[in-house]
Amino acid sequence: MLLSDYHTHSLCSPDGSYPLTEMAKAAVEAGLSELCLTDHCDLIDRDGRPDRSFRWAPIEAQLSLARPLFEGRLPLRMGLELGEAWEDPSYARQLTSHPELDFVLGSVHNLSSADGGVDFYFLNYRSDADCYYVLDRYFNCMETLVGLDCWDVLAHIIYPLRYMNRRDGQRAALNRYEPQLRSILRRVVDSGRGIEVNTCRGETVEDWRWILTLYKDCGGTILTLGSDAHRPQDVGKGLPQAATLLKSLGFLHTARYTRRTPELCPL
Repeated sequence: MLLSDYHTHSLCSPDGSYPLTEMAKAAVEAGLSELCLTDHCDLIDRDGRPDRSFRWAPIEAQLSLARPLFEGRLPLRMGLELGEAWEDPSYARQLTSHPELDFVLGSVHNLSSADGGVDFYFLNYRSDADCYYVLDRYFNCMETLVGLDCWDVLAHIIYPLRYMNRRDGQRAALNRYEPQLRSILRRVVDSGRGIEVNTCRGETVEDWRWILTLYKDCGGTILTLGSDAHRPQDVGKGLPQAATLLKSLGFLHTARYTRRTPELCPL
């Protein structure tokens, strides 16, 4: 089974420390067929302030160095994880107009600026009320994001669960959001775009079953797999298990991207 990791971060991300060459070496060792670098570009910083500091040059330099070293062994795609695009849609469109860009993940990492803009990582999830306060706002932001045209695949739809279910001991459920999620997923499908299965370094594979069932019911077919690796040892983690889950639910393909155009590859 040939698998591609379409959610990885290098030292070009604020929370990354490793060069692309080390991430790519790990991808080869993991038997991956392709690696897409999706370093962070969040339009709000961790404290909720507008952030326009992103630059393409460091990412271009990483790719220019790594691609000759892995030619013929591992295709390296230029991607981006674009967070909070609704905060400045025109700037988001400008960033994603790079002529060599292959792939864009559309992400929600922060509350909206109207709600303080704080990164979900720093919020409290000590009660059901805390959890549902965050989830209400998270999916409202996602609904706004889905209306924009600057991304290809909707990233980690279940993102807040990785904090509330594992750090503060809550077990929030998404069932109450089914009507809103069906609306979001239908809009994704109708726009010809897709969603990712983000394994969170192999920790959240089974958590995706319900969302994937909804997505299939809405007619969804475009899916990417991503480990969300920030370290070489996490590249590709959970991807074989995610592929097995997809097969069990009746999905036939995953997608890879070149110049923002998907190609479906059999599982």
